[in-house]
Amino acid sequence: MGEGAKVTVYEAHHTLGGRARTAEGPYRTNEGPHALYNGGPHWTWLAQRDLIGPLAPIPPLEGARLRLHHKGALRRTPPFAMLKLLRRRTSQQAPVDMDFMAWAAEQAGEEAARAAAHYAAVAIFHHDPGSLSAAFVQERLRRAAKLPPEAQYPRGGWASVVDRMAARAWNLGVRVETLARVDAIPEGRGPVIVATSLDAARRLLGDDSLRWTSGRTALVDLAVRTRRGDAFAVSDLDAPGWLERFTAQDRSLAPAGEQLVQGQFPIGPRESRAVGVARAEHLLDLAFEGWRERVVWRREATANGRTGAVDLPGTSWRDRPAVDRGDGVYLAGDQVAAPGVLSEVSFTSALTAVSLALGRRTGARAPHSSPDSHDSLDLKQA
Repeated sequence: MGEGAKVTVYEAHHTLGGRARTAEGPYRTNEGPHALYNGGPHWTWLAQRDLIGPLAPIPPLEGARLRLHHKGALRRTPPFAMLKLLRRRTSQQAPVDMDFMAWAAEQAGEEAARAAAHYAAVAIFHHDPGSLSAAFVQERLRRAAKLPPEAQYPRGGWASVVDRMAARAWNLGVRVETLARVDAIPEGRGPVIVATSLDAARRLLGDDSLRWTSGRTALVDLAVRTRRGDAFAVSDLDAPGWLERFTAQDRSLAPAGEQLVQGQFPIGPRESRAVGVARAEHLLDLAFEGWRERVVWRREATANGRTGAVDLPGTSWRDRPAVDRGDGVYLAGDQVAAPGVLSEVSFTSALTAVSLALGRRTGARAPHSSPDSHDSLDLKQA
């Protein structure tokens, strides 16, 4: 390997991938709706190493393909005032220390602010996006609403990308141990990269400061028999929520004659999963005619603290738990101090962690190094 380092990856599960796993079987579901945005630095890193692979073509979003739920009805266009908010010059940066609802209402009115906050929830997974930092929500709103869309879909699901990354690691000589849960940092080791949730890292490292706000989301997956006219995606502007028919772009995700739909509906700390499921079913009633009689498979779940970091007013990604934990221990994940949207935070924090680990081993910073090679342990927890 380029740096001459020996690398061991300890994975608690029987397969690699974490939240990027794709289910095996006839319905190739991700853990909630997933897309890989092409506007972040991780896209370049993956593309340079030929790790992205074939992409499923994105259906046209105009007309009935993308539907918006607003004021109780399905529409093809967002409120005009919301469009004005989206078209504001990029120089008008939203403030960090003000909540998005208050800031956006000053810019375009309360109705547009609420609709925009709820639309941004596709990249936030929080029950009240308007209460979060205006700068945090604005960045995700711009990325989610960009045309042509940044969202890309690896053919066959995210597992195809994970498989290519794993194969590259093995070819580089990385040692991978699966079903190897780590309960303590070993003595006499080299640099360690802990790549897991904050909850698991807090227990492993005995560091109670490893906390940050995340979302809580009801996940609804179902397969329905094919019917012409079903929407590609439905965004709820009356409340945060999103439905997407993933087989609209990738037919390999479900058997012939069936469509795979996945939805995410953020719920409050005291709300039950049933509240989110009921909102999902309401949108399904509007956008997928006769879906109840067409269902051939269904699954529901709750994602609690598994949807990435959200920044409250007065905070940014810089205020989250630092990557460098001291004594050669580094933290990677989607709730740590690294920039980016959705999975980009995990990628960016991992690259930072590897750079720091290599710099510690060689006695100098290595800002351009990649995780192809590093003297570290990558500790995975459930």
